[in-house]
Amino acid sequence: MRVGRSALRGAPKMIAALGLGLVLTLTACGANSSGGSSGGTAPSAAPAGGGVKVGVILPETDTSARWEGFDKPMLDKAMRAAGLDPDIQNAQGDEQKFSTLADGMISSGVKVLVIASISSDGGSAVAAKAKAQGIPVIDYDRLNLGGTSDYYVSFDNEKVGALQGQGLAQALQGKQGAQVIQIEGAPTDNNATLFYNGQQTVLKPMYDSGQLKLVANQAIDKWDNQVGGQTFEQLLTGNGGKVDGVVAANDGLAGAIVTVLTKYGLNGQVAVTGQDATADGLQAILRGDQYMTVFKPIQEEADATAKLAAALAKGDTATADQTATQTVNDPKGNREVKSVLLTPQLITKDNVKTVTDAGYVTASEICVQATQAACDAAGIK
Repeated sequence: MRVGRSALRGAPKMIAALGLGLVLTLTACGANSSGGSSGGTAPSAAPAGGGVKVGVILPETDTSARWEGFDKPMLDKAMRAAGLDPDIQNAQGDEQKFSTLADGMISSGVKVLVIASISSDGGSAVAAKAKAQGIPVIDYDRLNLGGTSDYYVSFDNEKVGALQGQGLAQALQGKQGAQVIQIEGAPTDNNATLFYNGQQTVLKPMYDSGQLKLVANQAIDKWDNQVGGQTFEQLLTGNGGKVDGVVAANDGLAGAIVTVLTKYGLNGQVAVTGQDATADGLQAILRGDQYMTVFKPIQEEADATAKLAAALAKGDTATADQTATQTVNDPKGNREVKSVLLTPQLITKDNVKTVTDAGYVTASEICVQATQAACDAAGIK
C-alpha cells in the first residue's frame, strides 16, 4: 500500500537483531496484559496482616495496563489465599524507586521478594541485596540476566514471539514479497529479546526465501508507545508509504501503529500483530485494524508465584522445586534457573471470545458501537 507523500529522510537505522538472549531449556508457556479489570481480577477480601510478609515490586504503568489491572489484584488474591500478607508496590518505571522500594521491603522483614524488574541490571542489584539478607527472590515475568534470583515464573516468551510470527504469516499468506516492518520492545528487557527470537523462527525463513521482505526492524526503548508510533511513521514514510504487515511486540505499540496507519488511510489494509489481549487490542481486532494478539492467562502466573512464595517463606525448597520443574538458561550468569513457564494463546477475530469467556476482559469493555456487529457475530455478550 502507498501513501501519497514524499519519503522522510533520516529515518532511524535498521536494527538487524535484538540478540540471541535467553535460551529456554524446556518449553511450556503464558502471560497476559489487559486494559481493564474484570470480574475475575478483584482482590480477596482477606484482611492484611496475619500472614507471612512477602514483598512484590511491579515495574510500571505507562506502557501496559496489565501490571495494575491484572497482576496486582491477581497476585494479592493468590497470595492471601496461600496464607501470605503481600505488600505490592509499583516502581512506575523509575529504577531508583524500584531500588528504594526493595530496600524498604527488605528492612521491613519480608520473607520472600518477588520482582518484575524494569531492567536486568536493576533487578539483579535488588536480588543481590535480598540474597545478602537471606531473602529468597522470585523473578516475576522477566528474568534478570546475570542475576542471582532463586526462581523464575513467566510464560514461554519465545513461544509468544513464534505466535506473533505465525499470526503475521497467516495474515500475509499468498502475498509474495509482502513488505514488513518490525517494531520491537525495549532492548533492556530480556522478554523483548525472547519475543524477537521467537518471531524469527517463523519469519526469517520467509525473509530468506523472498516470500516476505523485511523493510526495517527497530527496538523501542522503555516500550514507549509514543516513540514506537513516531518511529513506525518515519520508517513507513521512508519506505515510500508502503507496508503490508507490521510486527508490533505488544498491544500498546500496536495501538500507536494503528493510529499512524489510520492517519494515512491504511488501517484495516495492513496486518498488525500484538500481545497481551488488552481491551484496546481486542477492540482493534474486532474492528479489523489489528490482526492478532497473544493471550497470557495472568491468573496462572500469579497462582504459581504464590505457591512458590508460600513454600519459600517456610524454607521448604523441596516443595518449591516440585512447582518449578522447568529450567531456563541465563547465559550472562552462566546458570540454569528453576522456572515455571506457562502457555500463551494466539487470538484473532475468530476466537476473541476465549478471552472474555475466561473473565480477563468483559464484553462491555470491547463491544462498543464500532465493534458491536463483530461481537454479535462472535457470540460475545
